[in-house]
Amino acid sequence: MRATILAWPLVCAGLLASAPALAQVQSQGQGQGQGAEQDLGVGQRSNRVIQPYIEVGQVISAQLSPGDEVLTFTQVAVGVDINVQGRNSGAAVSLRYERNIGYGDDSIDTDTVSGVARGTLALIPNALAFEAGGLAARTRLDAGGGTTANPLVREDAESRIYSLYAGPTLTTRVGAVDVTGIGRVGYNRFENDALLVDAQGAQVDVFDDSMTYLGQISAATGAGDVLPVGLAVTAGGFQEDIGNLDQRVRDLYVRADVTVPLRPSLALVGGIGYENVEISSRDAVRDADGNAVIGSDGRFVTDPAAPRVIAFDVDGLLWDVGVLWRPSSRTSLEARVGERYDSTTYYGTFTYVPNQRSAFAVNVYDGVTGFGGLLNNSLAGLDSDFEAIRNPVTGDFGGLVNGTEGQANIGGLGSVRSAAFRGRGVRASYQRQMGRTTAALGAGYDRRTFISAPGTVLAALDGLTDESYYIIGGLTREIGRNANLTTNAYANWFDAAGNGGDVTALGASAAYNKSITRRLTGRAALAIDYFDSEFSAEDFAFATALVGLRYDF
Repeated sequence: MRATILAWPLVCAGLLASAPALAQVQSQGQGQGQGAEQDLGVGQRSNRVIQPYIEVGQVISAQLSPGDEVLTFTQVAVGVDINVQGRNSGAAVSLRYERNIGYGDDSIDTDTVSGVARGTLALIPNALAFEAGGLAARTRLDAGGGTTANPLVREDAESRIYSLYAGPTLTTRVGAVDVTGIGRVGYNRFENDALLVDAQGAQVDVFDDSMTYLGQISAATGAGDVLPVGLAVTAGGFQEDIGNLDQRVRDLYVRADVTVPLRPSLALVGGIGYENVEISSRDAVRDADGNAVIGSDGRFVTDPAAPRVIAFDVDGLLWDVGVLWRPSSRTSLEARVGERYDSTTYYGTFTYVPNQRSAFAVNVYDGVTGFGGLLNNSLAGLDSDFEAIRNPVTGDFGGLVNGTEGQANIGGLGSVRSAAFRGRGVRASYQRQMGRTTAALGAGYDRRTFISAPGTVLAALDGLTDESYYIIGGLTREIGRNANLTTNAYANWFDAAGNGGDVTALGASAAYNKSITRRLTGRAALAIDYFDSEFSAEDFAFATALVGLRYDF
């Protein structure tokens, strides 16, 4: 098998292929608040949309290199898009079931459920709310622990990603003190159908499932409320229990922050506190020769009798200093530098939204987590008012949404190895509405350093890094009152940990939609993808086309 990047399937208006990891959830109380997980953007939507639909299409996929295999199948799908917004509550849902019916000996017969949901229910208006979210997506997993944005997913290589979370949020005021709290419980699962080995033939242990737990409480006063400076005290914790080798990521912290105004639009910020961060695991079951035992699912079998081994342990001071600049409601900058995880840390956000037609955002992040915690965090970072963007050929949800707070990516992409890691990087996005044309551009870099316990089967990964870079762009153009044309392109470069190999992925797609009647729409789409991987002596190129109809009820 060949290795490729972890890139969700292509989407209609600017796929984020191998987009970077988001900052860990617990950092919300440590200067990396929710703004680090969401990009402010453009556009407003109706406050009530409930749109069920059915689609029927014919798809043809041709391998351009190195072979010339051509596959044809019929695609039948039913789904619903929901966006309901109230004064204190709101929900957005995009859910789709798809059946692909193939022909011939090499036919593709698949059933897929994909979608994303995020909602907030006000239990006590402006004080106590309950939040929940869910994600289901599919992709293709290949050797080396990554997945590919191949638009044609076959049963023998299909992988499925699921993520759920729920919990209360508290926002209230006690005298001059603002009190906020967060509580979340989440579950994440990654399913794959293929046994994976790296370029040297060694087993790649792919993430299976995990439970996540988050709790945080903060009390703060603004500058001038009680003292000339703003003060905040935050305490919280995060834990992820990873099924693979019984790994555990635990982060407990308490800190105090101060905001010193210099001018109405400029302030110095700083914080100091205590943290206890620990990552540990057990070893795999060993056979008589000392080799790790691999289960029927292709993952190492955990030895429950093995002692827990510490992979990472930090117990002590954390601190950071920085600047907060808000010259207007349209521009915001927060940048900090300090020490965390027993080393230097940098993080911050910058957003610029000059009007409803354009938006620019940059996010620098740093966090310790597992793959599942990353999924839960980014899902919870979504606003509950969005529109899911789907692949124009396959209909898959690729992890990108477009909402009233701009574009956001679901899930930190990159490797799906089971080991916990420290993820650092930067991402930027720009959107602009120009008459009937909407443009979007994104770019980013992600560096993921794995953390594994000595003496265990994953010990060789400790300190190794995955790196990925991406650039994406998309244009959507309304053609008259009843049609639109969407194009997008992406380029991604991925360097796997150790001698895992390099991968380059390039692609582009275009889709045309034309209203035939008020409820019936004709559809045509074309996608081309190219992969150059060190896991194979040959490059791979595919072209996929679709023609079909959609009926909105």
